[in-house]
Amino acid sequence: MKLYISILFIGLSLFAQAQNKLSGKITNTQNEPLFGVEVYLEELQKGTSTNEEGTYVLTNLPSNFFKLTVAFIGYETQITALNLQQQETEINFTLKEAIFKMDEIIISTPFNKLQSENVIKVDKISVQQLQNKGAITLIDGINTIAGVSQVSTGTGIGKPVIRGLRGNRVLVYAQNIRLENQQFGDEHGLGVDESSIESIEVIKGPASLLYGSDALGGVLYFTPTKFAETNSFKLNVNQKYFSNTLGTSTSFGAKQSYNLFKFLVNGTYNSQSDYKLPNKNRVTNSRFNETIFNTAIGFNNKFVTSTLRFNFNATNVGIPEEIGVQNTNKSMLLPYQKLSNKMLSLKNSFFLKNSKLVTVFGYTLNDRKEFEEDNEEINALITEPALNLKLKTFSYDAKWYLPSINKFETIIGVQGLTQQNKNLGEELLIPSANTNDFGVFITANNSWKNNTLQGGIRFDTRTIQSEQFTVSDNLETHTVEGVAKTYKNITASLGLKTQLFKNIISRFNIASGFRAPNLAELTSNGIHNGTNRYEIGNPNLNSEQNFQSDISLEYTTEHFEIFANGFYNSINNYIFISPTGELEGNNFVYEYIQENANLYGGEFGIHLHPHPLDWLHFNSNYEFVIGKQNNGSYLPLIPANKLTNTLRTEFDINNNFKNSFVLVSIENTFNQTKISEFETNTPGYTIVNFGVGTTVKLSSIKFDININLNNAFNKSYISHLSRLKVDDIENIGRNFVTSIKFSL
Repeated sequence: MKLYISILFIGLSLFAQAQNKLSGKITNTQNEPLFGVEVYLEELQKGTSTNEEGTYVLTNLPSNFFKLTVAFIGYETQITALNLQQQETEINFTLKEAIFKMDEIIISTPFNKLQSENVIKVDKISVQQLQNKGAITLIDGINTIAGVSQVSTGTGIGKPVIRGLRGNRVLVYAQNIRLENQQFGDEHGLGVDESSIESIEVIKGPASLLYGSDALGGVLYFTPTKFAETNSFKLNVNQKYFSNTLGTSTSFGAKQSYNLFKFLVNGTYNSQSDYKLPNKNRVTNSRFNETIFNTAIGFNNKFVTSTLRFNFNATNVGIPEEIGVQNTNKSMLLPYQKLSNKMLSLKNSFFLKNSKLVTVFGYTLNDRKEFEEDNEEINALITEPALNLKLKTFSYDAKWYLPSINKFETIIGVQGLTQQNKNLGEELLIPSANTNDFGVFITANNSWKNNTLQGGIRFDTRTIQSEQFTVSDNLETHTVEGVAKTYKNITASLGLKTQLFKNIISRFNIASGFRAPNLAELTSNGIHNGTNRYEIGNPNLNSEQNFQSDISLEYTTEHFEIFANGFYNSINNYIFISPTGELEGNNFVYEYIQENANLYGGEFGIHLHPHPLDWLHFNSNYEFVIGKQNNGSYLPLIPANKLTNTLRTEFDINNNFKNSFVLVSIENTFNQTKISEFETNTPGYTIVNFGVGTTVKLSSIKFDININLNNAFNKSYISHLSRLKVDDIENIGRNFVTSIKFSL
């Protein structure tokens, strides 16, 4: 902690020296000034907006190369590469109207391009767009992105699935660091709330070049909440109500920024009862509650910019197993999990003469406790957890952005982590162990005319050492030896973005990725109550290694867009758990095995925005993925094919009701018959959702009001990726959601 604080204030002694200033005027094509245009420097986490004369001013800027983003609703976003070497620089902008949509900058890829310019196809969704969907949890909202789904256990537990890959194969980034919360388990959620993020970016496909092991299947990148504009204060309060679970969610946020320093704080409390089925029964113990708090402090001057962020999440979540006790209480029943996650991250950007060095240091403390019934004393008060795991992770990331030469950009990076897992409970799900990662990479990007070529190579090593432990079952005791494993891998990627024909943008990418086995896969040997099975690990597992090819085609005009994304993913040594057909006590035995596998599929869609009906939008997306082992058997937990059609109108009413919308969404999920040997077919279903919202402005106060009716016709259905499917428990019924957000 002392080291973090020292680095954070390293530039304090320098701030009195001369600072660079950037200013200018922003107008439309009729030379009219634009009021409220956002001018933002992502590298500095610093921005402002234009005044009524269309002018902007940014001070205390470093002498270096960086990118300035100019964004305004209804106009094309512009990104300008700047080389500030003078104390005062003036740059004016003329923005063109964008009838179709507003382009956005991508943060999860290394060169921070616009979506339309990026070599890798990245999907992005803002927090406001998630709120407009009325989702109960963050992961439930992400589920609406084409190619992304979730493995769920009721409404409170969900894990992302990208193109059929899940668990440790999908890496989650939050607060600029890896999310390390024992993500190998399906029986707990992410522990990230929308109050701490600005938007979500999804990389589909191997991103091991940028992020190392565990990014074999893709990345969910949560961009942190922005600070307020320079010399301004912002306050917001958000209240939600969910009719199905009789749940409430209350959140607040406050921001204050000055020339040198900036601060923010956010908090949320979310409480939900057992969810109700279409037949009016409630799924016993599907209740959950969570408390989230996050804060950040930033500092910048001519030489350095630093951001220190802290996030705390405490969640109590029931583990549903049956439709039993019927009530609307919110206190936990057995079995349940008590989870807490503390994340501290420090990001520094040091501006050198013609280059910059960006470092990120992170510390995560994850505490996972599971409380279970005592078979001998069912009614006894349970005070000690049966499962008690503590995971400590220290991570580091350093990237050197070399000087740009004729639009040729290069980054050299070093990443790694050291991790300690301690098992303090009676139940040994995984043993105490230490993990160390180290990786080094180089990536480059070159642009010319309408083309961009990007590639790189990386070397990684992971060392895992676990302790020996004993397992007692049915009065028998046996010893499970510890493991000492080292995994080494080389990964690479190459991509080309080009304009094949007029209005047609194409992206071609080939990439390799890897994933080292996790502790559960290597060392499990006992009953896993969260999954109701006896699991046996395999210490001889090899790393998964994949090779994926992607092609993306986009045809775009002012009023029409059509896209097609296809992929083929070949994975050597794919790890999955499979039943042996044996019983251990009352539990079926499952063991981890490996088999070469292939996944292929894609996402296809259209967006129609007809003229002169500029207020009308029609979106249609179709997604599918097929996963097969080389022996011909299908892989488990592959999402069903899905078609989503959305009709949305957007309009303003006078000057008091802005950004109003009405939408209807029809989600058609098809039969899933391509299943593994221990799964059953899942019938298809159709879900209809409605939404309406508006922004009300009263002087300087703004109210965002949303009303959603999800599963409007109370359809009975079971998702193929629901972990309650084996108990024949359906997904949530009709849910009426209201939200009002007050902003000052």
